Amino acid sequence: MTKVSGRSTAFAALLLATLVATAGCGQIRDRQGYIADPVLVAAVQPGVDNRDSVASTLGRPTFTGQFDQREWYYVSRETANLGFKMPRPVKQEVLHIRFDEAGNVASVSRTGLEQVASIDPSKKETPTLGRDKSFFEELFGNIGQVGTVGTAGRTADNPQ
Repeated sequence: MTKVSGRSTAFAALLLATLVATAGCGQIRDRQGYIADPVLVAAVQPGVDNRDSVASTLGRPTFTGQFDQREWYYVSRETANLGFKMPRPVKQEVLHIRFDEAGNVASVSRTGLEQVASIDPSKKETPTLGRDKSFFEELFGNIGQVGTVGTAGRTADNPQ
């Protein structure tokens, strides 16, 4: 009877260890930025609304244009990651509202996940143009290529 009890205890301990080990493997979803209400976003119309009505309908923008304060951006992003992996964007919406000189809405446009660029800044070397040289070619490559000191601009035709 103790043998069966030992097996069931070992099985329960193994099951508990498996549950604890896989508990961190669940998918984590996160939302960042502006939470857009489709009804309110659809209510903003070019030629009808102005800067004040957009601010009262949608609230303050996520950011304004860096070079032109007449451009407002509302950014919303949803990310997901599994376990300890880096979060990856699952859904993104950028609402871009452009105002004219008088402060009236000139255009409203939306972009999505197609604007997300994937970059990998952790590579060990940066690609460059030109040819690849070895360490010694870089170190000794200019020997014989440079004139001696004080002879710059002198040729056989112009000894000055």
